[in-house]
Amino acid sequence: MGLKSLIDPFNSLQWGGRNVCEWEGIKECMNGKVSKLVLEHMNLSGTVDEASINQLDQLRVLSFKDNSINGQIPDLSGLHNLKSLFLNDNNFSGNFPSGISLLHRLKIVVLSGNQISGHIPDAVLNLRRLYIFFLQDNRLTGEIPPLNQSSLRFFNVSNNQLSGEIPVTSALVQFNTSSFSGNVGLCGEQIGIPCYGGSNVFAPSESPAHPVIPAKNRRKQRKIVAIIAGSVGGLILLVLVFLVVLCLVCKNRIWKRRRKAREVRGKGAVASSGEEVEEGRSGGGGGGGKKGGGGFSWEGEGLGSLVFCGDGDQQMSYSLEDLLKASAETLGRGTVGSTYKAVMESGFIVTVKRLKDSRWPKVEEFRRHMEVLGRLSHPNIVPLRAFFQAKEERLLVYDYFPNGSLFSLIHGKEDHHHTGHT
Repeated sequence: MGLKSLIDPFNSLQWGGRNVCEWEGIKECMNGKVSKLVLEHMNLSGTVDEASINQLDQLRVLSFKDNSINGQIPDLSGLHNLKSLFLNDNNFSGNFPSGISLLHRLKIVVLSGNQISGHIPDAVLNLRRLYIFFLQDNRLTGEIPPLNQSSLRFFNVSNNQLSGEIPVTSALVQFNTSSFSGNVGLCGEQIGIPCYGGSNVFAPSESPAHPVIPAKNRRKQRKIVAIIAGSVGGLILLVLVFLVVLCLVCKNRIWKRRRKAREVRGKGAVASSGEEVEEGRSGGGGGGGKKGGGGFSWEGEGLGSLVFCGDGDQQMSYSLEDLLKASAETLGRGTVGSTYKAVMESGFIVTVKRLKDSRWPKVEEFRRHMEVLGRLSHPNIVPLRAFFQAKEERLLVYDYFPNGSLFSLIHGKEDHHHTGHT
């Protein structure tokens, strides 16, 4: 209730009663303690009290997405079980919350769409399980840390004030220009802008050595000095004109990208929100943008969405975001990939298969195969309902059947480590 008194001046939250786990926005509890707090799109404001929020030490998921909460993001180091943090699209300010780097179980960090300033601390390298890292549309300065987490699949720092060379690490080389745009001081391999002296500046041209002029011929000396001065002045003028043109081009590109991001948001591309991602042993995917823009899918826009197949596509009412919010249970692992049972907040259950090999076949060929499979209809074949693919992620969505797998029906359920669902 102390948290509510600070962030809910309009009494939007209907909190009351003995059973805290039934209060609005509290999605899950473990042993009577809140483990999932999702307060999104509720017109909340004010500041978050550090002492109140750190009392929820069993939190796995914390989301204040799309409100008007302001002030410095508090020290969250007391939430040592936290896995997913969504504070995007608020009015948070101040420096990057350094306490986040102490949360070693943290996989998802979404702080986009705020007014956070200062440097991105190198301590974020301590987040060894980091899967999604969204910091776009803030006021961050300085250089990008050399992120090297092999689990990192979604990354975006566009529209800040970052500078310097983008580190060429195995984690960062997989992202393209859309993850770094809007930072005029950045340079590096990922965005195709060469660096000189570690920053995006034009290397200074070397001044020509002054020729040795005999002291006796001073008239000739003054003539050469005048020629050199005129040449240097002309060169400076050309450089100034070029810089003005470059600034105009960069400004135009930023405006186009923001307009494109708004169009993508209108089409339903979403940044993942409100839930931890159950990965099994590995992850996959790409980077995203503010409210659905500047992301990373096979088309380079947004986080992406599910593509529904077959005749039932008009009856499916869930989205990729619903899958990311769903609680997941591992059903089995095989040579093709891992299979999960996903229970959405609406109660709808599907089976999701994550494919191991996301590079073959190619994107278009994979899509054609999925469209053919989606049209198959037979009483003995589980229908393919939807699929999703990004740079290093491919998911297949089927109906869920609770009666076990074909393997368990034939061989029994003793060897449960090798059984799976389709």
